[in-house]
Amino acid sequence: MSKNTKINVLLLLVVAALAVLPLALGLGDHKEEPFAGADGEAETAITEIEPDYEPWFSPLYEPPSGEIESALFSLQAALGAGVLAYYFGLHRGRRQGEQRALERERAPKSAAGDTAEESTAERS
Repeated sequence: MSKNTKINVLLLLVVAALAVLPLALGLGDHKEEPFAGADGEAETAITEIEPDYEPWFSPLYEPPSGEIESALFSLQAALGAGVLAYYFGLHRGRRQGEQRALERERAPKSAAGDTAEESTAERS
């Protein structure tokens, strides 16, 4: 295995461990919603510290259920990942195209002529 493959496998194992260990160790079992997220935890902490706290803003759209809220969050994450993947793919493709163009310019003229003659001969 190459060094990059070993690093990738190790990173995948770490990510899998981060996902499975909290469930396997029973972290959050004492809570009603063990993995609800930081927003709910922050709201609980604020109301414990200051029971009369009044939020400055209200949400523009309040989803009717937690499932819809989760689906919208997943859609947002998928769209963001798609935009990033498109950008990096486009950037890499342009870089590869520039490298190929430079390689064609550096190639000897006689070799370019020979390949053109060979391709013409192959067509007929």
